[in-house]
Amino acid sequence: MHPVFSSLKIGRIFTVMQLFGVFLACLPATPASAAEGARQLPLMFDGAERLSRPDLSAVLRVRILTTVDFPPFNFADQAGRLSGFNIDLAREICAVLKLETRCQIQAMPFDELEKTLESGGGEAVMAGIAATSELRARFLFSRPYLGVPARFARNRAARIDGDTAKALSGRPVGIVAGTTHEAMLKAFFPKITATPFDSYDAMLAALKDGKVDAVFADGLRLPFWVSGEASGNCCALFDGPYLSQKFLGEGLSVMLRKNDPLLASAFDQALADLSSNGRLQELYLRYFPNGLY
Repeated sequence: MHPVFSSLKIGRIFTVMQLFGVFLACLPATPASAAEGARQLPLMFDGAERLSRPDLSAVLRVRILTTVDFPPFNFADQAGRLSGFNIDLAREICAVLKLETRCQIQAMPFDELEKTLESGGGEAVMAGIAATSELRARFLFSRPYLGVPARFARNRAARIDGDTAKALSGRPVGIVAGTTHEAMLKAFFPKITATPFDSYDAMLAALKDGKVDAVFADGLRLPFWVSGEASGNCCALFDGPYLSQKFLGEGLSVMLRKNDPLLASAFDQALADLSSNGRLQELYLRYFPNGLY
C-alpha cells in the first residue's frame, strides 16, 4: 500500500525535509488567501538557484517504474494508457533532460518496485514512496516536488462555532489509530478529543454518520473523498492545510538507485527547471484544479 495515501504508521515517519531547512511546525492557510493559495503549488525550489545539468550522453536508457493504482498520480485511463500527475511529470523530466528516446515508463505492482529498482530492473521510481531513513540507506532520492499536507474534514450537520481548528476543542475528531496523523493531532491540537479508528474507511464512515464531528487525515487523499460520491455530500474540508516536517516529512520525490548520483542530480535539475518555468504548476492544476493547499 502506498505510504502517502495509506494511513502512515509512526515507524514510517519521513526524515526531515532538507529543502525547507527549518522546521515548519504547522502552517495553516489564512482565510483571506485560502482560495487562491489552494491553487498555487508551494515553492519547492529556490527560483534563484541554478543547478548544472550533468552530462547524460553515456546514459543508455532511463526506466521509470510506477504503478496503476495511485490515482490521480498514477493510473490506467479508460484506454489502458498510463496516466496521472506522476506520469506526465516523468515525461516532462525526460523532455527537459533530452532523454525522450531513452525514457521508458513501466507499471508494476507496488510491492515489486523496491526490489526491481535495487536489482537493476529500473533507474527510478515515481509512485509516492516516502523517503524514510531505512530507504535512504538503500536508495537515492530527488528533491521533493509536492508537499504532503494534513487536513480536517467536518460533517456539515455538526454545530461548530468558528472556522479554525480552535472551534474543534473538546469535540470528537476521528483519526486512524497508530498513524502520524494521530500523533500530529495530539501534538498540535491537544484540546481536541482524538477518537481513534482501526481503519481509514471506518473513520470516514463515522464522519458520514455523524459519530464524530470531524476527522484529521492525509490532505492528498481526503479532498477526493469529500468531493466524491462516497461521501454523499455529507462533509466539507475545514481549516488548514497543515504542513509539518516532523510528522509529514519531505513529500513526494523520485527514488533512484544508490549507485546513480549522476541521474539523481539530473532529476533535481529537471525538477528545478520545471518549477521555475511554471510547467510544474501547470501539471499541478491539471490534476488538482481546486488545489491541495
